[in-house]
Amino acid sequence: MSRFDSDFTRRLLDKARGTFGSMDAVRCFVAPGRVNLIGEHTDYNDGFVLPAALDLALVALLAPREDNKAIVVSIDKGPDDEFALDNIPRLPNHEWTNYVRGVVLALQAKGGQIGGFTMVVGSTIPVGSGLSSSAALEVATGFGLGKLFGPELSGPELATMCQRVENEFVGVNCGIMDQFIVANGQADHALFLDCRDLTTEHVPIPSDLAIVICDTRHPRALTDGPYNERRASCEEAVEAIAADQPAVTALRDADMDLLNQARGRMSEPVYKRARHVITENRRVLDSVRALKQGDAVTFGRLMNESHDSLKDDYGVSCDQLDQMVNICRGVDGVLGSRLTGAGFGGCTVTLARAYAVARLSEAVLTQYPVQPKGPALVYRSRAMAGVREEDPKAILGDL
Repeated sequence: MSRFDSDFTRRLLDKARGTFGSMDAVRCFVAPGRVNLIGEHTDYNDGFVLPAALDLALVALLAPREDNKAIVVSIDKGPDDEFALDNIPRLPNHEWTNYVRGVVLALQAKGGQIGGFTMVVGSTIPVGSGLSSSAALEVATGFGLGKLFGPELSGPELATMCQRVENEFVGVNCGIMDQFIVANGQADHALFLDCRDLTTEHVPIPSDLAIVICDTRHPRALTDGPYNERRASCEEAVEAIAADQPAVTALRDADMDLLNQARGRMSEPVYKRARHVITENRRVLDSVRALKQGDAVTFGRLMNESHDSLKDDYGVSCDQLDQMVNICRGVDGVLGSRLTGAGFGGCTVTLARAYAVARLSEAVLTQYPVQPKGPALVYRSRAMAGVREEDPKAILGDL
């Protein structure tokens, strides 16, 4: 039985039949969304993060073509796209398919002999929610085309390639975390990632804890200025600290003493943003230790501190996120709640005792105001494996 709901699988199968005709040569690739339990805006500062892959996922159906064209369609996005494989410019009016275009170019640069292909995409990851729908699309494309045409990359290689696509082709200066967890997740584990050297450790999530995602229905757009502006602030802070401490090449290398010594060489907003990154790195390390020790209470407290720092120092929360966090924190059995993703809208992540999930969902649905895009959405999720190939029948049923 498919773990996707019947409406999703019906729409995906209908689109696939109408696009491919025959399903005989179609292969199926699944890439999860991700939630970051703690460690926000640290990845592009060579810091530490603790994400988990979700059972909200993107499904990419791929089949080779006999010509030199790529045709890319979606069940819930538009417009569709068609392009020649020897001429792949970035198109401003095809924002979502730029991720596909960029990955094709990156595979070609690695020597991949990418032939013509048709791709049909469907996703249960809410777009603009901070759950990495774009990273899932990139990784699924790179993994699937690698299986069809080569090269087949390791998980870390695939992640770093897709990050470069988002940085250099799409134009978002993201760090490595999103692509890395989508490519390398493990079921029932969070992934402790050192974003400097890409060393990892899979950390078990206790079975009596629930990860609850609450979508505020207040979307965000990352290609706008605020995200890139904060990354520039971090670089400015590093430059100020390095004037006296040349060994500091990223905020990962700094502590609060060094930041305070350089405070006079930076503006107050830059100082506060750097303070968030430095203290957030410490919170990630403390959270990993707490999770290993089974200390869920401490883990939840650190999640709360993370949100408060993101709101007060990094300035990436908003009224909707703060309201959602406060509702969740008020429910008995909730251990911690914070925004997840870049901020400015999207989702919160809450760690709760399993018995509290029903009360939490009820509190959100009754207390959180309905937004122009609709009422809040609440997902209880579990940590899943990273990108993988699956039998199309396991997803779509009888073809």
